Order: sequence, then structure tokens, then C-alpha cells
Amino acid sequence: MVRTRLGRLAPDLVRPFISRMEQGRFITLEGGEGSGKSTLARGLATALSAKGREVVVTREPGGAPGADAIRALLVQGDANRWAPMEEALLFAAARLNHLHHTIRPALSRGAWVICDRYTDSTWAYQVGGGGLGQAAFESLNALIDANRPDITLVLDVDPATGLMRSRGAHLAEDRFEKKGDEFHQRVRQAFLTIAAREPDRCVLIDASQSADTVLALALSAIEARP
Repeated sequence: MVRTRLGRLAPDLVRPFISRMEQGRFITLEGGEGSGKSTLARGLATALSAKGREVVVTREPGGAPGADAIRALLVQGDANRWAPMEEALLFAAARLNHLHHTIRPALSRGAWVICDRYTDSTWAYQVGGGGLGQAAFESLNALIDANRPDITLVLDVDPATGLMRSRGAHLAEDRFEKKGDEFHQRVRQAFLTIAAREPDRCVLIDASQSADTVLALALSAIEARP
């Protein structure tokens, strides 16, 4: 226990250190369709678990019972099933359930959480791709008090390449994949904008490289962050 020179506890000095030791780390993976987020999540989980850390791998939409039920509404069906604002509301509801039941409990017990998509995907798809207003996006995040990731790995790949890689159609979860080429180009540009705007949080990785190379770059980026 840290004490002052007079022997008294110095809680204001100790508390931030203890809090950091007790809290886990929140890592989010972002990118367009077929950018390799799921593959990277598995690789990171294996590598970080080997260092003795508890790792929780999760995804959005989904990651908790209520959020999983909402997922089907968002990723299945006709591409024009929902307007951007309607999508954003559904994502916010799913995210709050996900935060309450999975992400926050894991972080509180010191686990490292790797989340495949998070708030940046809402900004890229509904704001950048769909034209939702920035104010609406910010209001929804504030309403659910969305946690800020410690680090976000943005996987960049040409949309045409990513769509060829994507397996959404095999899972009947291709609602967003069915949106037009121009939509996916806007989504890619939105992710690039996010990465450039927040370099303290985001690391941009060329996802056209091999899975092993992407994993090595991701691990290096994570280890470089305090």
C-alpha cells in the first residue's frame, strides 16, 4: 500500500493505478464486409490467452441474449428493410443489452474484451453509408453511455475484394452485403475518416495482406499501447 511521507494513505494517488490494474481492456475490430475481423478476433484471442489473460470474444449486433434476438432483424431480410435511423435505434438497443450483460461485467472482472464491430460501425454504415445525421448518432451513444474502446483496429480492404470474401450469404446474414457498391464505398471512406480523425485510439491495418501478417500487426499495435 502506498503511503505519504507521514505514513498516511494516499488514496488519490493509489486509486487510478488500482483501477487500471483491476479493469480489463476493450479492443474493437472495425472494417467493411469481408475485411477479416472474425479471423483476427480468433487469432488475437489465442495469442492473448497464451499470456494468461482472460479473453472474451464477442460481436455486434449480438453478444447477449437480447442483442442476439435483435441481430436477426438487422442482418437478415431485404436490404431496404430498415431506414438508417431505424437501424441505428435497433443497434443502440442491442448495444445497451450487450454492454449490460457481456462487455461491462467482463471488463469489471479484468478480462480483455475483443469485440467484432462496435459504435464505429454504426457511424460508418448508418451515418457514412446511409446518411443518418451526426447529432442523432451522438445522442444515441450518449443515451446508452457507450464505453469508449481502449484501442480500435480498423481493417481496410477494397469493398469488391471484401464482398467476395464475405460469408454472410452462407449464413443468411447478407442484408448489408446486398446494398449497392456505392454504399460500400461510402462505408469504407467512413472507416478511413474515423481512423484519421482518432489516431490516439485507432490503428489502420491493410487487410489485403495475409491473416498471419494482419495478426502480427494487430498484436504489435496492442502491445504498443499503454
